[in-house]
Amino acid sequence: MADVTNQIPERIPIDLVVNGVRRTLDLVPWTTLLDALRDHLGLTGTKKGCDHGQCGACTVLVDGRRVNSCLTLAVMKHGAEITTVEGLAKDGTLHPLQQAFIDHDAFQCGYCTPGQICSAAGLLAEGRAGDADEIRELMSGNLCRCGAYPNIVAAIEQAMGRP
Repeated sequence: MADVTNQIPERIPIDLVVNGVRRTLDLVPWTTLLDALRDHLGLTGTKKGCDHGQCGACTVLVDGRRVNSCLTLAVMKHGAEITTVEGLAKDGTLHPLQQAFIDHDAFQCGYCTPGQICSAAGLLAEGRAGDADEIRELMSGNLCRCGAYPNIVAAIEQAMGRP
């Protein structure tokens, strides 16, 4: 039987643009994007919830699209632009979604909040949500154990410019 340990490189260099800054990382091939962000770049806003893609706590934006970073291998995103919750604010001003979450008290324990906000930012960019029911449907991949859903929907509606 052939020795397969020599066929897998120990580390692979990858380039990512994370929150507007180009970063080069040398990672083992099985490193998830979530672990690359948290453990290698120190961006701990993105949370590890279920580690199975079921809760949405790890949601980040990859080239503007919502992605569960726990299910994404970092090497698959070589060259991609990654936005985490830390990268949404600009020049010391909160992103409208971040401010809306504060205005509507759209968090309790706060664990899911970074994933909720990143998912909502992707939802706004998609432009598909027409009403509260569609917001709820399109945000259904992001769970909140505290049950702050009505406030989360209200915050997203505020960021969309709705009363």
